[in-house]
Amino acid sequence: MASDELARKLQSRLVVTQEAAGPGPGPGPEPETAHSPQRARPQEPDAASGESASELSAKLNRRLDINQGNAAPRPTRVFNPYTEFKEFSRKQIKDMEAMFKRYDTGKDGFIDLMELKLMMEKLGAPQTHLGLKNMIKEVDEDFDGKLSFREFLLIFRRAAAGELQEESGLMALARLSEINVSTEGVMGAKDFFEAKMKVASQGSKFEAEIREEKEERKRQEVEKKQRQAAFKQLQSTFCS
Repeated sequence: MASDELARKLQSRLVVTQEAAGPGPGPGPEPETAHSPQRARPQEPDAASGESASELSAKLNRRLDINQGNAAPRPTRVFNPYTEFKEFSRKQIKDMEAMFKRYDTGKDGFIDLMELKLMMEKLGAPQTHLGLKNMIKEVDEDFDGKLSFREFLLIFRRAAAGELQEESGLMALARLSEINVSTEGVMGAKDFFEAKMKVASQGSKFEAEIREEKEERKRQEVEKKQRQAAFKQLQSTFCS
């Protein structure tokens, strides 16, 4: 397993680091006499080596705990896209989320390099292996080599802010994405991003969208009940 191989590598590095730091404390040196040759005093172990050994030991222990299922889960920050990415409407974020999930074929909450490769091919903008790695690297805040949903949204934020190069893979992704922008009354991607920067009163708009979603759900419930009532009436007619 990859985790076992990583544990062995960490263990090997720890042993090498400890050997480089020098042996542990032993019996004291023999007292020097006038006729005994002067011995060179061993150098003190480097403090950095000790710190490195401690760090490696901590990583090794953490990896062993994970393998054995004894590792305590590390606290994770709660991510709310609607409050953090206020420049986008709820519908646009939902469309982005749908696109993200469509290409997250592993269903692990991330888009890895191969899934990004498939996405760019489907969008008609295939990238080289190095190009895909650079795309991830540009927004990979936690350096895990894959895209979380938050990092996926960062692509669109940076595109809207004009922070992406015109010919970059991320700009191609933002422009060729299937996000429905018709509600903004614009056609081109450039106008789409410019319109987003000019959206005002995001708080009231956010609340209006929530009300609209609730009303839509109520209408669907009413229609469902009406269909059920009509079916029961039809059923009773045949049975009578």
